[in-house]
Amino acid sequence: MKIKIKEIVGVLAITIIGFSACKKPLYETEPTSQDITYVFDKTDSLGIQAKTFLADIYSYLPNGYNRIGNDVLDAASDDAISSSPASTIEYFVNGRISAVATVDNSWDNNYRTIRKANIFLANIDVVPLNQKGLKVYWKSEARILRAIAYFELIKRFGGVPLLGDRVLGLDDNIQLPRNTYAECLKYVVDECDALKAIARPDNTLAADEDYGRVTQGVALALKARILLYDASPLNNPTNDLTKWASAAQAAKDVMNLNIFSLTTAYTSVFNTRKNSEVILAYQRAVTFDLETRNAPVGYTATNASGAGYTSPTQELVDAFDMSNGRAISDPASGYNAADPYTGRDPRFYRTIFHNNAKWLNRIIQTYDGGLDRPGSAVNVQTRTGYYMRKFLNETFESASVYSNQTHNFPIFRYAEILLNYAEAMNEAADNAVNRTEAFNQLKALRLRAGIAIGSTVGYQHGLKATMTQAEMREAIRHERRVEMAFEEQRFWDIRRWKIAGTVLNGTLHGMQIIKNANGSFSYTQTNALNVSFDASKMYRYPIAASEVNKNRNLTQNPGW
Repeated sequence: MKIKIKEIVGVLAITIIGFSACKKPLYETEPTSQDITYVFDKTDSLGIQAKTFLADIYSYLPNGYNRIGNDVLDAASDDAISSSPASTIEYFVNGRISAVATVDNSWDNNYRTIRKANIFLANIDVVPLNQKGLKVYWKSEARILRAIAYFELIKRFGGVPLLGDRVLGLDDNIQLPRNTYAECLKYVVDECDALKAIARPDNTLAADEDYGRVTQGVALALKARILLYDASPLNNPTNDLTKWASAAQAAKDVMNLNIFSLTTAYTSVFNTRKNSEVILAYQRAVTFDLETRNAPVGYTATNASGAGYTSPTQELVDAFDMSNGRAISDPASGYNAADPYTGRDPRFYRTIFHNNAKWLNRIIQTYDGGLDRPGSAVNVQTRTGYYMRKFLNETFESASVYSNQTHNFPIFRYAEILLNYAEAMNEAADNAVNRTEAFNQLKALRLRAGIAIGSTVGYQHGLKATMTQAEMREAIRHERRVEMAFEEQRFWDIRRWKIAGTVLNGTLHGMQIIKNANGSFSYTQTNALNVSFDASKMYRYPIAASEVNKNRNLTQNPGW
């Protein structure tokens, strides 16, 4: 198959969009010499076509929102389920995922990124750019995007074929074996180390058209994440403490840039295009599609509808503490089971639509028979009594219709770096110094969230003056769950921690809500979905059978 120039749709990084995927493995494709000559023009001192080609590679970055059918990836974790009983996302939790039903198969997509990056790197030198240093930045962008693509493959499949800088053609041998996990890890880390010195510094992205490009900070954030994954139990069964120390240092390197910081308001991370916390986001045009996909189903007016595709679980709801910092299980927290949504962690109200919350100038009704949980009359509706609220613009609470808003998906943000650092420091050494460093990161996040501090109560949910390593571990995992909900973190966290076999075997819960004659409500926890996770094989994805059939040297993951 040839990549026609008309397929190389140019978009600025600020409005990157994707285009149709090829069905053939990307490393079998070959652009024509005419295409190459046109894109990488020896007379184009502005590099217009080459810039367009590079910008298109961004369209393959993880785009997050409702990307698997209409579902978020977290609907395959213990944080949510699909509001549609027929959704394929449930294959992850009902044993139906397989090599012929891969659901989240990103093999083609990421190898397409790798191939396009290699084409760019192989040809950009012929373009006589007149802007000094720009070519170095562009090359580093292509390499960082390529490294992200390899990380996306590694976390799903383990070791994969490494192509280096090769651009394979139809006449080349494509029967490529898988490199080991260790080789793939080293490749990505080495790339990050090489690029951190030559990539574009984050504080130089002044122009709007440059915002959203991969930078020095992205290279460092990628290194921090992949080393954290490498240090985690899934990839570090002997608990090599040097891996945790390396992960801690990698996160600290991002912090030491002194460029990124937590935003003052939690919601501004997701609803403003430029802010101090986002290191890299998938850039989307301003829309209100996120609202129409995820708002409760009782809103049906033009420009004010809701499809309610995601149903958060009671497990996630219960993870949010009270605003005083105490867990709802703490008798001193003030939690009232008859009024369960009052006085919670402020992030709860920005993450979860619950019964009696406000949206589009009315009260949400997720009680049985309510507008947003009508029963058999609507096929897709909440199965737990909740809808996903996160990322939706808070101004719509008092609006009557939707308007276009910023909804960029955060791929790397500073809050994750703080959590990565806290986790790695706590695991690297069992001592008070490391735990204090970890505690300080959790403190910063909870302060930003608006959780109260009392002179005697202090921080709760396991946080206290003297903590064991195990207590701090639990506190970090809890904080990560509520802070990063629906950002494609929990799905991978329960795998790298190797707890999916526990939290995804059994029953996920919701809330049945009955409206009483006097207007009050009765709340009863109910079973929402029975789930199962085969720990003998499901910590890695199956490689699609179509890929294994094409490449005789591509061995399948164990158990698939």
